[in-house]
Amino acid sequence: MISCRICETYIAPFMSFGKMPIANGFLTPDTYDSEYFFELAVGYCSNCQMVQLIEQPDRTKMFHDQYAYYSSISKRMREHFQKMVADIFARYPVSDNPFIVEIGSNDGILLQNIAQKNMHHLGVEPSKNVAQVAQDKGIQTINEFFDRHVAQNIASKHGQADIIFAANVMCHIPDIHSVVSGIKYLLKPKGIFVFEDPYLPDIIDKISYDQIYDEHVFYFSLTSLSHIFNLYDLEIIHVIPQDVHGGSMRYVVAQKNAYRLSEALVHQKQIEDQKKLNHASTFEQLRQNINGSKLQLMALLNDLQKQTKRVIGYGATSKSTTVINYCGINSHHIEFISDTTPIKQGKFTPGGHIPVRPYQAFSNNYPDYALLFAWNHKAEIMANEDAFSNSGGKWIVYVPSIQIF
Repeated sequence: MISCRICETYIAPFMSFGKMPIANGFLTPDTYDSEYFFELAVGYCSNCQMVQLIEQPDRTKMFHDQYAYYSSISKRMREHFQKMVADIFARYPVSDNPFIVEIGSNDGILLQNIAQKNMHHLGVEPSKNVAQVAQDKGIQTINEFFDRHVAQNIASKHGQADIIFAANVMCHIPDIHSVVSGIKYLLKPKGIFVFEDPYLPDIIDKISYDQIYDEHVFYFSLTSLSHIFNLYDLEIIHVIPQDVHGGSMRYVVAQKNAYRLSEALVHQKQIEDQKKLNHASTFEQLRQNINGSKLQLMALLNDLQKQTKRVIGYGATSKSTTVINYCGINSHHIEFISDTTPIKQGKFTPGGHIPVRPYQAFSNNYPDYALLFAWNHKAEIMANEDAFSNSGGKWIVYVPSIQIF
């Protein structure tokens, strides 16, 4: 048991995925012996209702100068953030010379939409290599982990922020109290904090257990987030469900009583109440569903192996690390994983040690089946892979259920 990171209530795991490596820790054979592992287990706090990892590796093991995820590789995500910025600017007024901050700005995929408007901006990105990519684009970026201290430094140099963005970042940060405190300090009285993260009810409904990995220390709901923001006189004023990353929620947060609460927020709270997120039985059922998904996927892969069918993984995602290691998938089940990210190519997957090869290794010699690890980009991928399907190739998808198409 550990203490809840939000309210310090003791919590115990409802699910363990066993020994797990760093999700983005793609490696070479000479480093196999020193590969880091921890127990990937997730628990639920009965007091504040925050779902969270029981143990999370030190942040420097996850975010560093060899971080293997660049947001801008996805055309869909580039378009998503462009629309996100336009929507927020249309909904909420800003000053004539606004200051915009992004927490966890990656390679500048969101802030480039601000920089193009010649607006005062600053990205805060802890991984040096992706921060450098943003800087090379002319996007003002500092290589730091955002917290209260960094927020104070930013405010002293630039003043308070009209808008603070964070996209798929808040759920990564174990010391969330320092981050929320920093946001409170940095926001103007009518400023807003806009962030998106995977949404717990979507994970439950879709059995998308691959959203659970080392970087994602929290799995948010409105109730659990409201608890932490309330401690700092902040409140969620609006929510907008998103279909990116397999089901996310966009939250708009402001100083308490600065804005009216939206009808969408009230409606979403009612939906959460109906889903019984405060019942232990909900998470026991999730555990059973996850185990059932594993058994079905492995039965399919073992059957295809017996038939000597060629199966290749599509997308060496961080999420695939959970699936590969929890299910026990190895290079006998899938020949290799195709990925377009150069820093991953020529390396091997964490834990399972399955080769990662360039996209051309897939497109030059199509397999019988492609296991779609990047299922959250399915629409974009399907639109680009007619040739594979027309050649007789079949896709395997495991979210929300095991399907072949």
